[in-house]
This record gives sequence, C-alpha cells and structure tokens, in this order.
Amino acid sequence: MKLAVLSRNPDLYSTKRLVEAAKVRGHEVQVIDHLKCDMIIEQNALSMYYKGEKLENFDAVIPRIGASVTFYGTAVLRQFEMMDVFSANRSIAITRSRDKLRSMQMLGAAGLGLPKTAFTNYSKEEKQIVQNMGGAPLIIKLLEGTQGLGVVLAETIKAAKSVIEAFHGLKARIIVQEFIKEAKASDIRAFVVNGEVVGAMKRTGKEGEFRSNLHRGGSAELINLKRSEKAAAVKAAETMGLSVAGVDMLQSDRGALILEVNSSPGLEGIEKATDKDIAGKIIEYVEQNYQNKRGRKKNA
Repeated sequence: MKLAVLSRNPDLYSTKRLVEAAKVRGHEVQVIDHLKCDMIIEQNALSMYYKGEKLENFDAVIPRIGASVTFYGTAVLRQFEMMDVFSANRSIAITRSRDKLRSMQMLGAAGLGLPKTAFTNYSKEEKQIVQNMGGAPLIIKLLEGTQGLGVVLAETIKAAKSVIEAFHGLKARIIVQEFIKEAKASDIRAFVVNGEVVGAMKRTGKEGEFRSNLHRGGSAELINLKRSEKAAAVKAAETMGLSVAGVDMLQSDRGALILEVNSSPGLEGIEKATDKDIAGKIIEYVEQNYQNKRGRKKNA
C-alpha cells in the first residue's frame, strides 16, 4: 500500500511510530503536513498538491490532525476521501468529536454514562447554573481546550460563580460539569481500534493536581478494564463514528463516565504503559479495510 500520514511534525512520537509500523509491513509511507496542501476542485475532478507536487495513487490516509487546525485539516482529509482514498478516521467523525458540546449530546443520547453537564449562552444566571448542577465543587472547561488547558476546578459555590462569570465576560464558551470525587484525580484512556479496546491505561495527576493529563505531569500505568468499561469505550467510539479513538473515562460509583472521545490520541503514553504495538494495530486495521475495499471493487 501507499500510505499518507497527515501530520504537521514528522518527529512526533505518534507520527514516527506509524511510519515505522507501516514500513515494517512493507508499505510505502509519506508524512504530509496538511496545512501545506492545496486543493483543486473542478467539475468531476478533484486533485491535491503538496509543496507544488501533485498527490496521486495513495491507497489510504491516517489523519493526525491537531485541534487548532481542525477546519483545514478535515477539509484536506475530505478531499482525500472524495478522491476515493480510504481514511482510518472519517473527516465528519473527527469534526463531530472535536465539538465537545455536540459529542456530549450524542453520547448522552446514546445512553452512555456522563458527568452531569451544563452549557449556556453567556447566561448572567451564574447562581442558577451552579444550583442546577447541585452545587460545588464543579469542573469548568473551555469548549476549545485541549491537554488539560482551560480546565478549572471550582471548589466552592462562590468560586464557581466567579469563574463562570469571568469566562462569560471574556465571551469564552464553556461547559460546567460535576466533580467526581471518587475518581481521585485519575481517569482511564481506553484505546479503541476497529471496535476493539487494544490497550488501556490509568492516568493519575501529580500531587495537588486534579487534572490527570500526561502533558500536565501526570503518570500512567497499565489497567485491566472491566467488561462494562470496555463496552462503554467501544460504544463511545462508535457513537462518534471513529474507528481509531482514545476514550477518556472516569471510574465512578455509578459506573464508567465518558469525558471525551479523542480522534487523534497520542501513542507514546499508551504504548509505554501497556508495552503494546498500538501503531501496528492501526496499520493492521488500515490493511484489512484496504483489502476489503479492493475485494468489493473486483466483485462490482
């Protein structure tokens, strides 16, 4: 196969591991910075150029699109899809998962466990919002935040009201969520590939830190998930339409609660915690679907 990995930095761990795993299996692979792609759109003709050269004859693409460039990155991926190139994750699924509010609505409607969540249009009724959430402590998140940035723990009602008021004063869109005390500053990242949990780790925040993100200094360790937790992770990925996903969950007294479904989950933490070849699992999935696609074309 001829593979494209959409990534802005070929030196990132995740990008390097995908390239390595593809080459081990005998595939040709090119890392493409999606922000440097030019799309040409004509009647019955779509094409793409990268650094002045036409991109042709790709069999599959693996997107590693950062949250800050979702719009252009998914437009490039959509062009590949319309040029009949198989994608490990579809552009619409990535766009859907990046909208935190939309994804929470979809996950809740699918019957998955979630922390109680509130969203308003810059409401001045901060007191009512806090009351509707059952009081403090509360987690307040920027809709566009990533890697633990823009996440605040408000431990008192007064603090919660002040933080909500401050964010709304800045015209920053936020969601307010209940604080799950029994999670003890830990969460689970379940890595799902093609409807199966291929690895899972428990992330714990450093001392005095309620956020468990590894980018915030947290630690990770291997964890064996309960059957119900695996099922929740798989259903969350399917609800978003993602074939490759990192599903973040909290362990609570009422079961697994989904925090987020990540469409470009990092490989370093999960591979080191589980000692598994997660990159290889992704390449195997792409191989399988490429072969199925070729088989359907032959039988058509």
